[in-house]
Amino acid sequence: MNTWRNASLAVTAAAVLALTTACGQDQGTTTPNGQAVGAANPAAPGDGGYGADAGYGSGGEEAAEAKPAGQLAVWESKELGQVVTDSVGFTLYRFDKDTAKPPKSSCEGDCAKTWPVVAAGGATAAPGVDASLIGEVTRADGSKQLTIDGWPMYRYAKDTKAGDVNGQGVGGTWYAAAPDGKKAEPGAAEEAGGEEADLAGLSVRKDPKLGEIVVDKDGMTVYRFMKDSAWPMKTACTGACLEKWPVVEPVEKNDTVGILKKGFVTFDRPDGIAQQTIDCWPIYTFSGDAKPGDTNGQGVGGTWYAVSPEGKPVGAPK
Repeated sequence: MNTWRNASLAVTAAAVLALTTACGQDQGTTTPNGQAVGAANPAAPGDGGYGADAGYGSGGEEAAEAKPAGQLAVWESKELGQVVTDSVGFTLYRFDKDTAKPPKSSCEGDCAKTWPVVAAGGATAAPGVDASLIGEVTRADGSKQLTIDGWPMYRYAKDTKAGDVNGQGVGGTWYAAAPDGKKAEPGAAEEAGGEEADLAGLSVRKDPKLGEIVVDKDGMTVYRFMKDSAWPMKTACTGACLEKWPVVEPVEKNDTVGILKKGFVTFDRPDGIAQQTIDCWPIYTFSGDAKPGDTNGQGVGGTWYAVSPEGKPVGAPK
């Protein structure tokens, strides 16, 4: 009888140890009672990471310094179809007076003040888009400008926040760019015989302020709640909280790119909702994020933070 009891206890202990290993606690991010441990300065909604002093406005004596695009993304516009954006959601444009074969920019001087060029360095193709389309062209001043399928890329000085497309059709020569470098227009991808650019269920985007953060299949930023816990797995976001912070629905492991797989399990919440976790931490999106690239939930209440690929809360106080 004692032998059976000892064996049973050993098996139970092994099971607990395995689950603990899979869902280990994230030390140093919450107090022992799960309360918030401080506040951060949330990103200013709508400035897209450029801010008022970014030099994109008109009237400057010199053209704004070229800024890189980082991880390109794609969003669906009802009017324009698929539109390519930079890593913080600003629309990229192409100019009809440029050429793609060979790549050549015709926008210099005052033109480049209104249409700041996109620097070539560090650009990564949007997930699902052929990386070979990304290139560069050497401008007259020797700087390198990003090209997509040969077309030089620009931003527009009057776009003040992510998702703006105020440059569309200006002068009959400026148009938002599609992911393949063509002019954005409904059905353009299908007409060209291309495949629609889709994100994985969960993937990683490089944000200029936060670094690598997790996004869902629609490119929306994923967050963690500091009042939740991973072991035991619990949620403190219920009821009305879920209206502002919808749960991320379960995602297949093979439908992820760059995400930690340890503790990548489904959380069966007490309210009956199935929720995805990373390293056993429940994850959410934010209703205040309107478009891909938004991080308006960052630091809200000192308890909500974007998620790193390892499941850590980005920018949370130690």
